[in-house]
Amino acid sequence: KIVKKKTNRFKRHQSDRFMRVSDSWRKPRGIDSRVRRRFKGTLPQPKIGYRNNKKTRDLLPCGFKKFRVFNVDELEVLLMHNRVYAAEIAHNVSQKKRQEIVARAAQLNIKVLNGNAKLRQEDAE
Repeated sequence: KIVKKKTNRFKRHQSDRFMRVSDSWRKPRGIDSRVRRRFKGTLPQPKIGYRNNKKTRDLLPCGFKKFRVFNVDELEVLLMHNRVYAAEIAHNVSQKKRQEIVARAAQLNIKVLNGNAKLRQEDAE
């Protein structure tokens, strides 16, 4: 079983108060900042102790590592590593190419993480 120390993301200071301040983490650098000075009750900050075990660091819950694929030729790279890496089709790949990638991955016995994304459902009439 893969155990991760912290799965939720670190939130940026005051991102809950203002729409213009996004959630993505930025280090607080103000001279009087409570968060930077690590007062009790303030937001947790990223530090080395939150780092995960090296063996399971990049693993997904299914036990594979992600490998982003843009076309059918890039699947050939995973031919020898199909027990370690799983293919993830990039978001900007068309529906036609997706079907080709999924079909080729089935032949090569490669797991596709988002294999049924963007596939239009045909009417069963």
